[in-house]
Amino acid sequence: MKTKIRLWIPATMLALSSVFLVTNCTKDDDVTKDATLPVLTTTEVIAVTQTTATSGGVITSDGGATVTERGVCWSTSQNPTIADSKTSDGTGAGTFTSAINGLTANTTYYVRAYATNSKGTGYGSAMSFTTIEGSGGAIVFNPNITYGSMTDIDGNTYKTVTIGTQTWMAENLKVTQYNDGTNIPNVTDVTAWANLTTGALCDYDNTPSNSETYGKLYNWYAVNTGKLCPTGWHVPSDAEWTTLENYLIANGYNYDGTTTENKIAKAMASSSGWKSYTAKGVIGNTDYSEKQNASGFTALPGGYRFDDGTFRSIGSTGFWWSATELSATDAWLRLMDFSSSNVLSYDFDKELGFSVRCVRD
Repeated sequence: MKTKIRLWIPATMLALSSVFLVTNCTKDDDVTKDATLPVLTTTEVIAVTQTTATSGGVITSDGGATVTERGVCWSTSQNPTIADSKTSDGTGAGTFTSAINGLTANTTYYVRAYATNSKGTGYGSAMSFTTIEGSGGAIVFNPNITYGSMTDIDGNTYKTVTIGTQTWMAENLKVTQYNDGTNIPNVTDVTAWANLTTGALCDYDNTPSNSETYGKLYNWYAVNTGKLCPTGWHVPSDAEWTTLENYLIANGYNYDGTTTENKIAKAMASSSGWKSYTAKGVIGNTDYSEKQNASGFTALPGGYRFDDGTFRSIGSTGFWWSATELSATDAWLRLMDFSSSNVLSYDFDKELGFSVRCVRD
């Protein structure tokens, strides 16, 4: 006959066990009951290209429960949700950055940050942005101008244009070797770029396809070698940039036809690739269309690489180095922006990455 075994558990242990189980269950329920949705803001949309952009968010309160997912969501409709396209950028409160990919050129999107906890999903305010116009890798030149050509050491061929007494490249440089055959380092790492004191280049966003249209970005140390442009050409000095500007102003290339002040940006800018803007006579406006790229210079908004290694402003701003040094840390350049009618002269840190145009010796 089988013997039945009976287990004896003290009543005090049963009571304590029951209390423990009930207490744990109540604690979890209370957390969920007392929690609120996370509170957060959406950060500015930057580095907008034909297919990508960068945004993010700042979570100022997790609502009393751990944030288990955060990121941005986007759509072509207002007030996107996590049911639309989204990123997933970690957990917890604080600041985060989101890389938005897979966009369509020349399209308006709405984006907002989101954060999810046990209570649900909270959102920041929606922001809109428009991707830059696609050109299929082609640059739109002035069909009324007869362009020349030149070739660099890599075999890249560029259109050239004569303006006054000068002959300029009508495209941004994309060479990967100095004219003596030495390779120019392509530096992709953020920290390495920030610490450079020697010549280097990069593609915008480290994406080679961007350079097909907009050219490479070079730091000033590469310019200062004197070997960046093909033989017989050179990076223009600040004075040579001024000569170009003065010629265009004096010969009626201001958008309004005047011959004083500097309003020549529209006459120097390509008719494609720039963001839209409504102010009178600026690059991004379609007014005064007869002046758009009238000089044939075909300036493009290639953006730049900041001295911390990040990329900014493609589609909105073009920067071109001069060969003229201002100080031990800075050098002169020219700048054109989609919202301006002027060609601007600035000095910036030599560590930055800008576009380059060459002028014939």
